[in-house]
Amino acid sequence: MSRLPVIVGFGGFNAAGRSSGHHAFRRMIIESLDDTARRETLAALAVMMGRVRFGESGWQDLEGRALSLADIEAEFGKEVLEGSLIRRIGPSFFDVDSVHWQKSATLNPENDNQRFVMKARELPEPLPANWQVTELDSRQVLVEVSGALEVKIDSFRDCPVKSAGQLPEGFDPTDLYNARFHPRALQLAVISASDAVRSIGIDWADIVAHINPDQVGVYASNVMSQLDEDGFGGLLQSRLRGGRVSTKQCPLGLNSMVADFVNAYILGSVGHTGANAGACASFLYNLRSAVEDITSGRCRVAVVGNAEAPILPEVIDGYATMGALASEDKLQKIDGSEATDPRRSSRPFGENCGFTIAESGQYVVLMDDELAMTLGADIHGAVNDVFINADGYKKSITAPGPGNHITFAKAVASARAILGDEAIRERSMVHAHGSSTPQNRVTESQIFDQAAEFFGITNWPVAAVKAYVGHSLSPASADQMMAALGTFKYGVIPGVKTIDAVADDVYGDRLHIPLGDFTPEQGIDVAFLNSKGFGGNNATASVLAPRVVERMLRKRYGEAEFESYCSRREQTRTAATAYDNAAIQGDFATIYRFGEGMIDESKVVFDADGVHLPGYAKPVSLDIGNRFNDMI
Repeated sequence: MSRLPVIVGFGGFNAAGRSSGHHAFRRMIIESLDDTARRETLAALAVMMGRVRFGESGWQDLEGRALSLADIEAEFGKEVLEGSLIRRIGPSFFDVDSVHWQKSATLNPENDNQRFVMKARELPEPLPANWQVTELDSRQVLVEVSGALEVKIDSFRDCPVKSAGQLPEGFDPTDLYNARFHPRALQLAVISASDAVRSIGIDWADIVAHINPDQVGVYASNVMSQLDEDGFGGLLQSRLRGGRVSTKQCPLGLNSMVADFVNAYILGSVGHTGANAGACASFLYNLRSAVEDITSGRCRVAVVGNAEAPILPEVIDGYATMGALASEDKLQKIDGSEATDPRRSSRPFGENCGFTIAESGQYVVLMDDELAMTLGADIHGAVNDVFINADGYKKSITAPGPGNHITFAKAVASARAILGDEAIRERSMVHAHGSSTPQNRVTESQIFDQAAEFFGITNWPVAAVKAYVGHSLSPASADQMMAALGTFKYGVIPGVKTIDAVADDVYGDRLHIPLGDFTPEQGIDVAFLNSKGFGGNNATASVLAPRVVERMLRKRYGEAEFESYCSRREQTRTAATAYDNAAIQGDFATIYRFGEGMIDESKVVFDADGVHLPGYAKPVSLDIGNRFNDMI
């Protein structure tokens, strides 16, 4: 009997805000919320952005003036909306109109030699053969150069890409914990994984007390590693910039650190860890590993996610040179105007010209169904399967191929085996990769259309959340997951609001790509998360709605045991709501246990029961059977 991997916690931060409590999703569908939910969402974002705060007397502005939720909407609503989702890259990253670079130049002397004074300690080693140095004093020298001199001159130029999916304006992850020398992606990993763990509503120590120490798994990675100053970026630039490598830049740059930090500083886990990378499908690669380990019984709790911070001139240069990003000049050409709207740079399935890069950190917490029932965990959905397939022989490493046809069809077939044909035809939806490139809109829609025809689907709802938050690379399908959970909760599918119409070359006869928020009459039982990555990294996940999972649990455990579980779940929901309310008010209680609770290795004990670790209620079992018994 396979264990069902159920989603008991989720959290993170992206351009739409905080994912736990469905707040980022609510930002996406804010036009469809009632007054209370809309104002609460705006207030939560206003706190994140440092515009209002919650004190002993309630909501107030920074001067201490009391505010109602209606006041916050009236005074800060427009600013909050404009300061979230995709927008013009802010100066906290770099000046898109004046990006620093170095221009090579050759200085030729007017006569035979050129002379200049410089500090002695700045002389190159060894001296160039055409340099003659005369000491002026203890600090300065006169340099005479015969012939030409090659130099690099500080210059500034316009960045052709001017928009990105950025965290809400004014929100700084370093305000939530001691992030000294942490690259931004690791900052996102810490606050996002902590948000997911806090969202469970069950103390982590209580969870661990019910399982063996090695039955926890953390599966996380990123694609671009950490390329900013505190990671590989600073490491690789140090020699060229005349600087020195720090002791942290090399280890903190590794792409596995977004898993390692979760183990070391949030969970204190001694269980399984993995960092699977599959380009833009990396979240689903990690999710598949977690699902396989839970269904097989190797793991009982899994924290799965990604964190990426690629809004850097060098990364943008790389993707822009490939022609993959939506640049200002290409947007101008599409719109037939010299003015562009940076908030509409990502246009999945519309007339588009490239994707919009974004930062994001997203994590989900999975448990096997038995543990979730025992603990009274709140179940937000379940992952019944994830499929990964490559493209075969390729001419271009970046071009799409047939692998995604396989992953998508298998994901739909796996859900059909559980739910039946009617549910697939009437109560399923697709979260498209929807990268906003001309090639993607054709190739991905063709896959959906072909699958729809085979499975008898005539009006398949398709969402593309990159229209809101951009393309965050490794967490891109995790952004989709958060939106799917939001649809399960609120019944609303976010529309592709950045396009005026679906492009003519999209295979849309059997698809419904709404331009505004859409509420299916019968609700959604299953969502298919689709992801396509450079190199032939294709993946599709099948995610079941909580109402489906509850039916499955009632059948497996019986009505009486399920009702008992529901009673235990009330306490969990109360605790989760308390965390959500505190986070709305700005108290995220970020978990970061640096050097706390370290295990004294001298007190590790081996006995007949297994390996006993100080601080853990249960041992690590050594009762490992022979998997190859038939061969012995």
